[in-house]
Amino acid sequence: MISSTKDQQPVMTKISKTILIDGVWEAADSGLAVINSFNNEVLATISCADEKHIKRAISSAKNAFETHRRSLPAHKRADILRKCSDILKERAEEFAMTIALETGKPIIASRKEAIRAANTMQLAAEEATRINGETIAFDSFPGGENRTGYYIHEPLGVILAITPYNDPLNLAAHKVGPALAAGSAVVLKPAQQAPLSALKLVEALIESGLPKGLINVLTGRGRDLGTGMVSHRDVAMVTYTGSEAGGEIISRDAGIKKLCMELGANSPVIVMDDCDLEKTVEACVSGSYWAVGQNCIGVQRIYIQKGIYEKFKTLFAKKTSQLTAGDQTDPDIDIGPMINEKEAMRVEEWVNEAVVANAVVLAGGKREGAVYQATVLENVGADAKLVCQEAFGPVVSLFPFTNYDSVIKLANAPDYSIHAAIFTSNLTTAMKAARDLDVSGVMINDSTDYRLDAMPFGGAKRGSMGREGVKFAIREMVQTKMVCMNLDL
Repeated sequence: MISSTKDQQPVMTKISKTILIDGVWEAADSGLAVINSFNNEVLATISCADEKHIKRAISSAKNAFETHRRSLPAHKRADILRKCSDILKERAEEFAMTIALETGKPIIASRKEAIRAANTMQLAAEEATRINGETIAFDSFPGGENRTGYYIHEPLGVILAITPYNDPLNLAAHKVGPALAAGSAVVLKPAQQAPLSALKLVEALIESGLPKGLINVLTGRGRDLGTGMVSHRDVAMVTYTGSEAGGEIISRDAGIKKLCMELGANSPVIVMDDCDLEKTVEACVSGSYWAVGQNCIGVQRIYIQKGIYEKFKTLFAKKTSQLTAGDQTDPDIDIGPMINEKEAMRVEEWVNEAVVANAVVLAGGKREGAVYQATVLENVGADAKLVCQEAFGPVVSLFPFTNYDSVIKLANAPDYSIHAAIFTSNLTTAMKAARDLDVSGVMINDSTDYRLDAMPFGGAKRGSMGREGVKFAIREMVQTKMVCMNLDL
């Protein structure tokens, strides 16, 4: 599979055995290169699964679920997940380097993701022993006086987990961990651009004692595998993080099964004139460019109260221009390459379109290969792609505002959202914003990119398709079974 040298850089073979079926790693006839987008080095050539692999992987998961649903109690599942968490901690630097190489994410951010993934698996271990039911008061309605009963939560069966490239390790952990904690089996389809750290996670689970078949892996192009995976009758649930377009395809193809999807956002930040300006700017710069802006809750639009707009703009642009771009493995680098040059060219095109329509570049705005500099704009039109769509890159737009009601309307304008943020020292304003912002998470005096892995997480409005966050993901991945006893017989 994937081994490592002393400096944690993956050692590659011609076509790696990256398909896992019933506990055996396999290679396919065709492969797909995983590229370090900074220098175009081939990191690995993963196997491209086909229809036969899909059927075998799902069959393996179904058989393993039926075999182990009674024989692998909660405490054993918890032990496996806890051991996996320990492995992630012990090998954090190896995982971090793999993340950095395959995604372009700076090594500092990649190290944080590796530690977060360990925490996610630890949370899954803890929650595995807390999947509790309740008793029902049957005597609350006439005729139920002589009945008693309770409900329990049971696993769904086979969970298909489809993960993206931007947080390839932790987002895989957020799907695999809760599914295994709940007692289900998993078929994992990691991102084709960045599958290597997710494969290492699977290796860690196997090393931790997970019985064969409870996790299977299909690697390759999403467009080749998608319909065959999501439409399979033996898949009980699809959990997906990715684009809105991908979510629509899955919804169309899945048929009658449970879906949990996180489909991106366009995160707004409101800056009131009573905020701590220095700390607010610092938080917004970090929230805008962390992970090269390829972050579904990264800051994209900042609305600044008019009285402090010029001060905020000057300070924000200055701090942004001080960020350094380059090789993501250099610990002194703030901005690494985007996932590939095509994505960097897309962001460049969106910025250029905005500039042609009278937007002003305050910092950045330059591309070299897959590296796009941290960029700030003002005077961006309301109909620009940078405002209306998810930029998913290191670009932020600034807007002045005067009226609270109008800025809430602007913040709420996109029809899909996850987080919004407000910076203020006024408790009343903060609580009003928490009520008025049409999102699933309101960050007060934090940027939109703050996330604790224990908290509920998912989309709002058109993007509302279930919740992640370990405890809440488990709720999505179980079904209730009611037991009722008639005491008269």
